[in-house]
Amino acid sequence: MLAVKRTSPIVAFLGAAALLTSAPAFAQSAPAPAPAAAAPAAAPASGGDESAAQSAAETAKVGGNANGHLTPIVMFEQADLVVKIVMIGLLCCSIGSWMLLIIKLVEFNGLRRSSDSFLENFRGAKSIIDMGKIAESEDFAGNPLADMAAAAAAEVELSRQAGLHVSGEHRDSTMARATSAIGAVQSSLARRLSGGMQFLASVGANAPFIGLFGTVYGIMNSFIGIANTNTTNLAVVAPGIAQALLATGIGLFAAIPSVIFFNLFQSQITSFGSRSEGFVAELVNSISRQLDKGA
Repeated sequence: MLAVKRTSPIVAFLGAAALLTSAPAFAQSAPAPAPAAAAPAAAPASGGDESAAQSAAETAKVGGNANGHLTPIVMFEQADLVVKIVMIGLLCCSIGSWMLLIIKLVEFNGLRRSSDSFLENFRGAKSIIDMGKIAESEDFAGNPLADMAAAAAAEVELSRQAGLHVSGEHRDSTMARATSAIGAVQSSLARRLSGGMQFLASVGANAPFIGLFGTVYGIMNSFIGIANTNTTNLAVVAPGIAQALLATGIGLFAAIPSVIFFNLFQSQITSFGSRSEGFVAELVNSISRQLDKGA
């Protein structure tokens, strides 16, 4: 028993030394699991890159722009063939309406100046023959008022050359023939002034619906692409819808000016029609006075 008591401090000392010797090993081995925890942290980064690449591919597949830079030219280039045809057709209609605006403005301005000059010279005529000479002048070539006066004067002269009496008791028949000649020229005037109006009316009435057709077709294809890619990402949906809406925008761009131009020219046609009606009454009265005078 005494021997055991004497050796127990030595055993205790040896045990403490063993513990102190093994402690650095435990201290060094404890942080080892840290790198293993860092490995999963890097995994989401690579997964995010793959997700972004997949999203960009889906956007390009549906018809969008992965960079997010959309312009009308880019949207036109990425649009479907049918939508492109609709856009090109509407742009051609818009160009045609603007060209018609320029042509009509030049025509009406020239017609107004020519008519003012003709009326000034017509009212100074002394006989039916003078009326005819003034109306057939090269200065008033193509003027509808001058054409009316020339037709009436020519009809009276044809009656004289045929040996018919144009005054006296035959005055009414002469006036009837002259009025018929004036009416023929006046009817052609209406057709001449209304040229191109049907085109403006058609573009103004139908261009929005044609553009809407392109929009519906483009949105339909966009949603079909979304269904095929199985994604609801707004970056995938927005470019295709923007391309489709561009067709409606071009349709309105073509329709609105056409409606404005149609109303503008219609008012000018009505105004010149009223002016021609007044001139017809003045022309008939002038011929009637000349026939009564025997001129």
